[in-house]
Amino acid sequence: MHREHARASALPAIVRIVTFAAVAAAALTPSAAQAAGFTDSVYREPAQVLVDIVDAPRTPVGSLSPDRQSLLLTTRQNYPSVEELSRPELGLAGQRINPANHAPSWTWSYVRLAFVSIADSEERVVTGLPENARVGNAEWSPDGSRIAFTNTTSDGVELWTADVESAEATRVLGPVLNLTAGAPPTWMRDGRTLLACLVADLGLAPEIEEPGVPTGPTIQENLGEEAPARTYQYLLEDEHDEELFEHYLTSQLALVTLDGEVTLVGEPTIVWDFDPSPDGEYVLVQSLHRPFSYLVTAWRFPMAIQVWDLDGNVVHEVADLPLRDQIPIARNSVAEGPRNVTWRPDAPATLYWAETLDGGDARVETEQRDRVFLLEAPFDGDPVPLITIPLRYSRILWAHDGLALVREWWWRTRTVRFWKVEPGDPDAEPELLIEYSYEDGYNHPGAPVTITNSYGRDVLMTADDANTIFMIGDGASPEGDRPFLDAFDTYHNETTRMFRSEAPYYEMPITPLNKDARQIVTERESVDEVTNFFVRDLADGSTRRLTSFPHPTPELVGYSKELIQYERADGVQLSGTLYLPPGYGPDQGPLPMVMWAYPREFKSASAAGQVDDSPYRFDWVGWWSPLLWLTQGYAVLDGPTMPIVGEGDEDPNDTHIDQLVASAAAAVDEVVRRGVADRHRIAIGGHSYGAFMTANLLAHSDLFAAGLARTGAYNRTLTPFGFQAEDRTLWEAPEVYFAMSPFMHADKVNEPILLVHGQADDNAGTFPMQSERFYNALKGHGAVARLVMLPSERHSYRARESLLHLLWETGRWLDTYVKNAEPSDGGGE
Repeated sequence: MHREHARASALPAIVRIVTFAAVAAAALTPSAAQAAGFTDSVYREPAQVLVDIVDAPRTPVGSLSPDRQSLLLTTRQNYPSVEELSRPELGLAGQRINPANHAPSWTWSYVRLAFVSIADSEERVVTGLPENARVGNAEWSPDGSRIAFTNTTSDGVELWTADVESAEATRVLGPVLNLTAGAPPTWMRDGRTLLACLVADLGLAPEIEEPGVPTGPTIQENLGEEAPARTYQYLLEDEHDEELFEHYLTSQLALVTLDGEVTLVGEPTIVWDFDPSPDGEYVLVQSLHRPFSYLVTAWRFPMAIQVWDLDGNVVHEVADLPLRDQIPIARNSVAEGPRNVTWRPDAPATLYWAETLDGGDARVETEQRDRVFLLEAPFDGDPVPLITIPLRYSRILWAHDGLALVREWWWRTRTVRFWKVEPGDPDAEPELLIEYSYEDGYNHPGAPVTITNSYGRDVLMTADDANTIFMIGDGASPEGDRPFLDAFDTYHNETTRMFRSEAPYYEMPITPLNKDARQIVTERESVDEVTNFFVRDLADGSTRRLTSFPHPTPELVGYSKELIQYERADGVQLSGTLYLPPGYGPDQGPLPMVMWAYPREFKSASAAGQVDDSPYRFDWVGWWSPLLWLTQGYAVLDGPTMPIVGEGDEDPNDTHIDQLVASAAAAVDEVVRRGVADRHRIAIGGHSYGAFMTANLLAHSDLFAAGLARTGAYNRTLTPFGFQAEDRTLWEAPEVYFAMSPFMHADKVNEPILLVHGQADDNAGTFPMQSERFYNALKGHGAVARLVMLPSERHSYRARESLLHLLWETGRWLDTYVKNAEPSDGGGE
């Protein structure tokens, strides 16, 4: 597959455009295609206002330094060209890499760096960056005095640093880093040395194109063991692929000082991940090795988990895990053996990990599922059990020997629990501290706040003799999200609210600046004010601005926004955000509308009915957002909730279609009742599972004038070992797979549908084939359908040409089949 993609990517752009345009035009009658202007075979651009929004400068994002004295602002690049995305790449075991520079074939990069002083809000732009910099992997040093980052060039990846005081960037190493496995450079404790993967000296690489004459067949064999696997893309296919994978992912660990001195650590190997111990004396190395698999991605390959010293000697092997291709597909199932192996952040060199007690199979009924172990340097003793838990282990938040929080969860019940443990006292009994349903936003306690300790690691922030921790949460409520900061006394199990966002702002606490959390950094926004950073004093309520980012899309200032709530026929409460164009008034009558949605599964009808948005949030509008169409005279209902509920022992998907149609009908009825939308001129759209939803709504109802389906999966028999939240197999629930597959009901689709898909989509389950075969089925039944395959695009689209053409296609489709649609009887089935 990687070879085909490399060859296809080398084709001139015009050839690929002709290909998808010809396929698309075939979906319409000649007269309809000509009238809509759909017969061109080149990339097109939409209205200029949409072009301007796509080309709008990116708003920086911020990262606070470990000492909480500086804010790093990183500004992302604008959208790349399709030529850049079309460069040859290798797809190997789920990794997509550029063989020319030993890096991922494409990632978002930053083009501007700046430091902001927390004390006085002064911003200093980092100077000395190379021309056309492609910055990534920015990481603060443990003391917060500098950052390290990578710069990707055409022939390799460089290592750079920038000093906060001088705001000057310096190159440390030339293009010798190996990022094919994704593990970036990381700081050692001294703050003057980094540990990194370098390109290994392995001689000439295997030829990208395998020899023309095969030496024999490619063989796979299973000897009666169950090995279900989800549907993955870009897997290894033969021995030649294995050689390519082994060559490009093999790297050399090395210590690199700020002046560029390099000390090799150990021998070259396929380093999947690495992490120096907090005290800097050891390195935890996870490396892959043969035998590889043609059915699963690289993270399931055999893996040796070892502790090395800084000379590269193996001082302890935690485990050598076999190929993990037999993990059951049921949610919460895991591989047997040590997992989530990492360093305890509050100790010099202590490992911890979890091991399953149920064979890794979530379907097994048992009272205890996981056990967590500790192993302290020099690693010559037996692992010490820390806690045994009844649900599936998630992670641990550490404070010190007297306090750590162990998180467990269970998907079937949506349960989350935090256990309080005392790592320094093996006789202390764990205490259940927090329990909640993660789908119940109204009662969500928030997430514990962490700070950076002297090792440069994140630990729980505590106060009051280490008994109090702090919690930050979204603050979901019937009136919308209102973020909060709480102090939680873990000794008395009491909560004190310290801050809650107030209208007309949406203000999210980021981190406290002092020990008692009376000064905090927040991100604040409103409907017409872009997100900016502030320092808030909780004692007197005052705020001080740290940043002053401008509105990125002034074209949309002045629209109307309202969080609306309504009810489904079965009593489930629903909500969505209604937008009306600037200057719209009721006297103008109902408008054509775009609805954009994404279904979610719930185990509780009450949780499904909760509001999980805020009327005071700033709306980031880009190519992906339905709010674009406000500029073209459309009303928009964004995020109308489409809950699929299965309470108790019921599986939500057993009644998926009925609930989906009922939710959509309630949304249509509500906007029509309000007089803002014309019942006969409403489009439904969505991306991925939202595209799947769109196709099903057109197949099973007559609620909409047209559909917009981007990068979806439409035939569930092509994902037979589960999809989305469905963990039954095709053979266990064939009627569910059939009922939920729009492909099986293509003969019922009688509204125009625009299908868009990235030709290089590597998302599990959404093969490009899904859209191609669904289009063929629609065409075979005489449907009005158009298929647009975007060259070199993945699950989400990136090239500027693709994005503008997508909006041109969408605008034409909406204008033809929605805005200018002839009135019809409408109604349901």
